[in-house]
Amino acid sequence: MQAKEHWEKIYSEKAPDSLSWFQEQAGPSLRLTREAAASESSAIIDAGGGASALVHDLSHEGCTNLTVLDLSGSALEAAKAQAGSAAEKIHWIESDVLTCRLPEKSFDIWHDRAVFHFLSSETDCIAYREKVFGALKPGGYLIMAVFAEDGPEKCSGLPVVRYSPERLSEALGKSFTLLHHEDDFHRTPSGNVQHFIFCTFQLTTLPDYSR
Repeated sequence: MQAKEHWEKIYSEKAPDSLSWFQEQAGPSLRLTREAAASESSAIIDAGGGASALVHDLSHEGCTNLTVLDLSGSALEAAKAQAGSAAEKIHWIESDVLTCRLPEKSFDIWHDRAVFHFLSSETDCIAYREKVFGALKPGGYLIMAVFAEDGPEKCSGLPVVRYSPERLSEALGKSFTLLHHEDDFHRTPSGNVQHFIFCTFQLTTLPDYSR
């Protein structure tokens, strides 16, 4: 099954609030994004945002330049329904984060909760960080949440790569400077606890993908 088919199936068969990553409020994602945003007009993209509460919460707090990118059209429709009338002011992109076409150097903040840890190949990791580098303004921020080293080994039937802050920083390359990291213990709708790490990086140098 291709990636798009997989996620469309997940969202078509289950209600968003029954999925393991569901949050009523965006929690650390919202706080860290607001801390990084210079103003309410800062350009923010939520990569793999799906039915996340983040853009709804950001919009409610007055942020006006929001984009959601997701592979699943069903997930985006759920997010639009949650956003209500504010959905008309949000830019929605149904595409693969690795191959989508985004305007160059146009975002102040790139947020990713639980997308990067699905990328198990070096080729996909390189494609992802090149995409982020191209889309972020110089000095922009990358806020990323991935499973910690003792987190789940699979999610939604797919294997994941687990990280420490140091390993994540190494995977992203020298163009991104780690400014902050913290632990988050997410309780799923079924009651399980998943250990995430949240990291804030700043785009500070030219691309350097040497390992």
